[in-house]
Amino acid sequence: MRIDPDLCIACGQCVPYCPVKAIRLEAGADFAEIDFDECAECSNCLRMAECPTDAIYQQELVWPRTVRSLLSDPLTVAKESGITGRGTEEMKTNDVTGRFKRGFAGIAIELGRPVLGARFYDVEKVAQAVASLGVEFEPRNPTTSLMEDPRIGKFKEDILNEKVVSAILEFAVKLEQLPQLLEIIKRVADEIKTVFSLDIATRVNPDGSVPIEPVVKAAGLWLSPNGKTNIGLGRPLVKEH
Repeated sequence: MRIDPDLCIACGQCVPYCPVKAIRLEAGADFAEIDFDECAECSNCLRMAECPTDAIYQQELVWPRTVRSLLSDPLTVAKESGITGRGTEEMKTNDVTGRFKRGFAGIAIELGRPVLGARFYDVEKVAQAVASLGVEFEPRNPTTSLMEDPRIGKFKEDILNEKVVSAILEFAVKLEQLPQLLEIIKRVADEIKTVFSLDIATRVNPDGSVPIEPVVKAAGLWLSPNGKTNIGLGRPLVKEH
């Protein structure tokens, strides 16, 4: 994204709309500027700020910068994969999709939100760390489509410095692998320069208990009280075997 300095009137209206704080308006400046390296190409300022002089404009996006738009702008469809958005269907649709079986935990690691954004060299560090468990990254996830070798979590070399609002790694592990996975994630968290959230989706036990709760607590991790639960009021399309 760019700002035309000849049209900008330094009103500052666009500044709060940038989720990665890439728009700068210095005191006494005649126009606002976008830090091109920090911009994640989410188009938020263009769509939402209602610039009074139409000074904000979208420059032509070419590879590898197109990656920024793919994982930052929810309206972008990747030419390479035909995929839009940062992730795939959630656990609350599991009675229809049947993605997560009993005995498994679905994992989503979202790097970059809130505010900081993420560079792919950090996404790769996390992907390669968890790949050591032999996980299979979700093929329908757009982040996976950018990998050079999903078996080891290796991304394409020319996108490693690209910045996005967030990138999500999705995969499933057996419940007995969860303690080891959590230790791997805690270790790699100290090696990256951004924030991330960890989502764990699992089937509730017949007695109503959640099998991952004691594992997460034993690992010393905080468990959010406002998780989503599918209580089975929909029409199941997937039968358990």
